[in-house]
Amino acid sequence: MSEVGAVILAAGRSARFRAEGGREISKLVALLDGRPLVRHVAEAALASRARPVVVVTGHAREAVEAALAGLPVLFVDNAEFATGVASSLKAGVAALPGEVAGALVLLGDMPAVEAATLDRLIDAFAARPLALAAAPVHAGRRGNPVLLSRALLPALARLTGDEGARRLLREADPLGVVELEVESDSVTLDIDTPRELVAARNLRQ
Repeated sequence: MSEVGAVILAAGRSARFRAEGGREISKLVALLDGRPLVRHVAEAALASRARPVVVVTGHAREAVEAALAGLPVLFVDNAEFATGVASSLKAGVAALPGEVAGALVLLGDMPAVEAATLDRLIDAFAARPLALAAAPVHAGRRGNPVLLSRALLPALARLTGDEGARRLLREADPLGVVELEVESDSVTLDIDTPRELVAARNLRQ
């Protein structure tokens, strides 16, 4: 099949994280196991079969790029990041080669994501030639990352504000969405507050 590219959304303002006492300019550069949160995500993407790996920056662009120094990723700066996640998703997908069959959309604040899960999503998508998307499910809850088919690009173009992949999956034909059961909570664990970061650090100890 054609390649599946990866898009890491790393442009957000981390407003809640900073409002609740986070000292970093962006939660994505906060350290977990000695590495920035977003670097965990990028390394998982690079360890998977997804290529290329695109990182969409916006808020704290220089800090995020520095956190990923040395990694073979393609940076795309979203000057309209303040308008919401839709603009970042569009910018990232637009940067992928035209021949890719789909885009694996990762969130920069989900440091537990595993390369094996990404490859399983790619395999599940490839096994269903007419699939519109593939999404992981943990404990009955749909999580991230999600894999979007090129067939969803027209719907993607209509997204605005903070509408993202979740809306695309909600509006897609359910028969076209492949769900992948994942035992680990890595597909639902994100870091929104300093307290959640501390909890994640404690779990790693």
